Amino acid sequence: MAYSNAISTYKETKVKTASQGQLIIMLYNEAVKNLDQGLELLGLNTGEKKSPGNIEKISNSILRTQEIITELIVSLDFEQGGEIAKNLFSLYTWFSKELMEANISQDIDKVKDVRNLLNELKSAWEEIVTKNGVETVGKAAPGVNIAG
Repeated sequence: MAYSNAISTYKETKVKTASQGQLIIMLYNEAVKNLDQGLELLGLNTGEKKSPGNIEKISNSILRTQEIITELIVSLDFEQGGEIAKNLFSLYTWFSKELMEANISQDIDKVKDVRNLLNELKSAWEEIVTKNGVETVGKAAPGVNIAG
């Protein structure tokens, strides 16, 4: 019990002390992780090996990713982000649509496509945060407000 409280406190502190860039990367990491779990279950649910019990688990992993994408959407700052924020909005909206369709049809290819693009965006943000190291050192972000 004390161990799980320590982990929970650590995670909470990590989020509270993260910069905006680090928070975005955390969101992408969690989205990719959820889709990886969904893909693994979708892979197990092929052909004659289909397990109805996996359908709910697959759906939940996709839904969690959709919630993260929604958070990324509402965090966009169109004034500061300009064209980049508009492009991210379009991409995030497409991700949501594809994941909704993938969840309904259990389409592994759609999930893979979104997962791979999210991973590419994560890598781009990691590079941005690394290049702007000053922004990442111990600055607490008041919230995720993506400028682009």
